[in-house]
Amino acid sequence: MSHSDDEYRVLRQTIALRGTVRIALLPLVLLGWSLLAAGLLTFSEIPYAAVFPLGLLAGGFEAVHALHVGVERIGRYIQVCYEGAPHGPRWETTAMAVGPALPGGGTDPLFSVIFIGAAAANLMTGWVIEPTNLEIGVLIVLHVAFVVRVVRARIAASRQRAVELESYRAILSGDSRG
Repeated sequence: MSHSDDEYRVLRQTIALRGTVRIALLPLVLLGWSLLAAGLLTFSEIPYAAVFPLGLLAGGFEAVHALHVGVERIGRYIQVCYEGAPHGPRWETTAMAVGPALPGGGTDPLFSVIFIGAAAANLMTGWVIEPTNLEIGVLIVLHVAFVVRVVRARIAASRQRAVELESYRAILSGDSRG
């Protein structure tokens, strides 16, 4: 087995592992968030306590996002460096070609709808303790900032494949401007 074959195998294993971790991380984050939010609802007398479960959601989202970005980046590297040969592997190229053909069947690899829904539910926990107008304002700003981050990450993720594919092709062809 050549160095090139070893690298390809390791990269495919990395994609599989990171993809699995990303999917397993979501229920763990939601479980931790719900337990923390429930505990704070039960025992806290401070509306700002809703910030702690929001922090857990934000950290979980950033981990999912980082895993997804890494998987996509490795996939584009494989596509450019290994799938150009006539009889080489074609998984990344084929998967990329099939993806847009699924009408309404596209997936959300960042679980953005779930994270935004959890943030909305989390924001509601701040109202249980009758917050002041200032406390309400702070909680709304923090939750909106998180939602904006999720939406911006989702938009960037939707463009990542095409941008990185072009960048890797430019690097491979010797044009460092890509």
